[in-house]
Amino acid sequence: MEPGILLRGTTIWFTGLPCSGKSTLARLTFEKLGGLGLPVEFLDGDDFRKHFSAGVGFSKEERSSHLRRVSTLCRLLNKHGVIVVASFISPYRENREYARGLIGDRFVEVFTDSSVEVCMKRDVKGMYKKAMAGEIKQFTGVSDPYERPEHPELLLKTDLEAPEESLVKLMNLLRDRYGIPVP
Repeated sequence: MEPGILLRGTTIWFTGLPCSGKSTLARLTFEKLGGLGLPVEFLDGDDFRKHFSAGVGFSKEERSSHLRRVSTLCRLLNKHGVIVVASFISPYRENREYARGLIGDRFVEVFTDSSVEVCMKRDVKGMYKKAMAGEIKQFTGVSDPYERPEHPELLLKTDLEAPEESLVKLMNLLRDRYGIPVP
């Protein structure tokens, strides 16, 4: 990828188990890039479902349809020079590869890798507990699979490092590989 391509619009796609730190890191990334005066948008899975995919379920087919919408929006925003910080569980590799294929070399996959045990401890909504009790069906990491990325641009061990440490690693990648002017 040529230096500076990020300045013309890129999608930074955070993926990982529920409560693995995706939204926290995505929000920090959004704030950091926005603070640099760059055109940036933040798309979060929960908010996106509420406003653009209301009523869409969690079957593999429904998740795929939902993520195709997200990928298309990311591509359109990138086309207009906007950096998109996207935080979606996106449990199936094929959906992330679809996004990568659609967005092309402007797609940066960031895997927030954390053990299920740590994710369960972070779960303030009690979703894992409900899923383990059978109250939530098709819950990623419990009753539905999560297919780990094979070659993410960045793997962050969010169960072993603080969000600020992960953010520094991401900003270094964006500066070194994509030419973003991060101090």
